[in-house]
Amino acid sequence: MFSLGHQTVRLCDGLSRREMIRLGGLSCLGVSLPHLLETHVRAATTKIIPRESFGRAKSCLLIFLGGGPPQHETFDPKPEAPLEIRGEFRALRTKVPGMQFSELLPRTAQIADRLAVIRSMTTDVNSHSSSGYWMITGYPHPAGQAETQASSEDWPSLTAVVGALKPNPRSPFSSVILPEPMVNNPSIPWPGQDGGLMGPTWHPQMIKCDPSAPQFQIDGMTLPEGLSEVRLTERVGLMKQLDQHFLRVADNEQMAAVVRSQQQAFDVVRSSATRAAFDLERESASARDRYGRHKFGQSVLLARRMIEAGVRLVQVNWPREPGSLTMNNPMWDTHTDNAGRVRDVLCPTFDGAFATLITDLEERGLLDETLVVVMGEFGRSPKINTSGGRDHWGHCFSIALAGAGTGGGQLIGASDRDGAYPVSRPIRPPDLVATIFHLLGLDPRGEFLDPLGRPRLLTNGGNPIRELLGA
Repeated sequence: MFSLGHQTVRLCDGLSRREMIRLGGLSCLGVSLPHLLETHVRAATTKIIPRESFGRAKSCLLIFLGGGPPQHETFDPKPEAPLEIRGEFRALRTKVPGMQFSELLPRTAQIADRLAVIRSMTTDVNSHSSSGYWMITGYPHPAGQAETQASSEDWPSLTAVVGALKPNPRSPFSSVILPEPMVNNPSIPWPGQDGGLMGPTWHPQMIKCDPSAPQFQIDGMTLPEGLSEVRLTERVGLMKQLDQHFLRVADNEQMAAVVRSQQQAFDVVRSSATRAAFDLERESASARDRYGRHKFGQSVLLARRMIEAGVRLVQVNWPREPGSLTMNNPMWDTHTDNAGRVRDVLCPTFDGAFATLITDLEERGLLDETLVVVMGEFGRSPKINTSGGRDHWGHCFSIALAGAGTGGGQLIGASDRDGAYPVSRPIRPPDLVATIFHLLGLDPRGEFLDPLGRPRLLTNGGNPIRELLGA
């Protein structure tokens, strides 16, 4: 299903959009996209940065490993540290001399020459939602170390900003999040995942789905039986006539926004490339097997197909397992049995899907123009706790990037002997967000206008990471 935010959009007279559609007779059109589909572009000022890397990425695929992946068991093993720090897993040589990953990432180790790994990422925040907010918006949350939830006053996510200010004319979608939003137990939405203070017109398209399910399809992405594209075009014409009537009766911005959203809904259904992107049956069985026949792997595959269809930015969130809302260590939040979770579930699932994605993009000639980012909200504590787990740790953790000329086979920054604190080149979220904006062709020092016409800076003083720009 599609959704954008958590509130029903209502018109000035109290009627919801769906009620207005029913009153206008638009249900006879035979098309069902149940939620608002809109990325209204507001004014923005940008200045071209005189570097060849500016705008090199045509698209971005952001993989968010919710819960906080442990740096020790992924990109920053510490083989010389004591057992209670390094854990039970060995360090593994990669294709890049001097670069080691955990032995739990053998396939990722084989593509290390395509990766730039930052080992000195830091927020100093140990709460999922607040640290996550900073990572996906570039602005610190006022709550500091406290867990918090979504608000209409949140800063817009980088996914929202890119979708609104850098739409791709090739696709009716500008930015997409799948297969589900990030939540804290029990189902409390994180802040900073949508358009926030910019309102629902900036929300990314949230596609809640399970691409690993048999006969997978998205409601509203297929034409009703018996409705040809010619008949659909005729009905769009009828819709426009009704829209003109509504605008004469209720001449206001909210009504105009509804009209725009309806048009975008039809654009989605009429776009054969977009519809085809959701048809995973077009992929060979072997290709689907390489990504992994699980929700995460098939979501990454779906994201690659959406990038090919022209979506500017796709964010894939690590999905929760059934029953995880009552688990002590859902997703990558390994407070207990860290070794078992990363060995049996987490790392094998990620390793196969991620390595396949990078190889797939390269073979298709897309890696040079697609920025791939892998990150979580923070890392895990250096010392293993008495339950065999690792706890929240925002002081130092690792992320990885690939594609769009970021320069493979390099390490940026370093952590100390225990993987606890940066000892060189600390990188904070504003710099990461500025880098993503820069590579996608948005000036990190640029501005956009909020709903009250006030200029707002895209980043909170962030500077693009020079090692990733070929500078």
